[in-house]
Amino acid sequence: MSQRHFPESRSWATCLLLMSGLAMSSAANAVTLTTESKLDKSQAGYYRLKVGSVDVTALSDGTLGFEAIEQLTNVKPGEAEKLLDRAYVKSPVEASMNAFLIQLGDRLILVDAGTGALLGPKLFKLPESLKGAGYAPEQITDILVTHVHPDHTGGLTVGGKKVFPNAIVHMDRRELAYWTDKSAEENAPEPTRSFFKMVEPTVGPYIASGSVKTFDGETLLFPGLRSIPGYGHTPGQSYYALESGGEKMIFWGDIIHVPDIQFYNPNITIKFDVDSTAAAARRKRDFADAAKNRTLVAMPHMYFPGVGHVAREGNHYRWLPLPYVNDSKPVVSESKRAQ
Repeated sequence: MSQRHFPESRSWATCLLLMSGLAMSSAANAVTLTTESKLDKSQAGYYRLKVGSVDVTALSDGTLGFEAIEQLTNVKPGEAEKLLDRAYVKSPVEASMNAFLIQLGDRLILVDAGTGALLGPKLFKLPESLKGAGYAPEQITDILVTHVHPDHTGGLTVGGKKVFPNAIVHMDRRELAYWTDKSAEENAPEPTRSFFKMVEPTVGPYIASGSVKTFDGETLLFPGLRSIPGYGHTPGQSYYALESGGEKMIFWGDIIHVPDIQFYNPNITIKFDVDSTAAAARRKRDFADAAKNRTLVAMPHMYFPGVGHVAREGNHYRWLPLPYVNDSKPVVSESKRAQ
């Protein structure tokens, strides 16, 4: 296997120019993105929940409109339009970009790192969302990468500098091997080939500093938190299962991209899949298992906060979002107590 070797450093300006150029050219090759914003102010970008005694926070990196229909594969003529209309949704579809924070003992663990500067000015809200939840990027101890696509690892590094300078990045060894393999890049079709160009300026600084740690398939990473192979969408995509106090939550990777279409028909695939046949098989298997076991799941491209359950309806599936909860007791200051 021919390996790519990343340089240990680049100038800030060089990296920023490189990333900006790659972002625009690769996005153009990969997908048609909308440029106009619907809102002039950001939404609140975090949502708290608990799994047993463990605090979990969903974090929004923003939403991005993209022409979903032109990206779908294994779809009948008119089927995608019909399914979107059934859900009162039109293309371009607003795709959520979600990450998740797990507070496990003295560790602050981030599942995926957002887009950074790679997919345009409407995203890169993860640092803002993290700050709103009460944390700084410097506090993150570990980052669990589901897969090395730019909307999941682009936020690792911006302008040649690590966004999370104290974090160890964890990923399946198959994933790292694939995205650092020059021969794999040369043989990949678009849009996958374009994504290879984004690996060096984002993941590269962590590799150069020895801050990337790989695992092999299902692995216990921390007490109560393990990796699960989710191979298909990419060769080394991983899920992560958190268990505490008899409760369980699985952080899926890119099991879906267009929920209003792929829940109803899991056979429909997308050009972003490295192996669309394996991705569809994985989706059907995981949907069926989650519906049977009523597993709580979190997804990076489900409408924020992206946490809920999967229900089966005949040959189709339905998303059941987790009910909104805001039941904490209000904090009362001493001055107000005295009044």
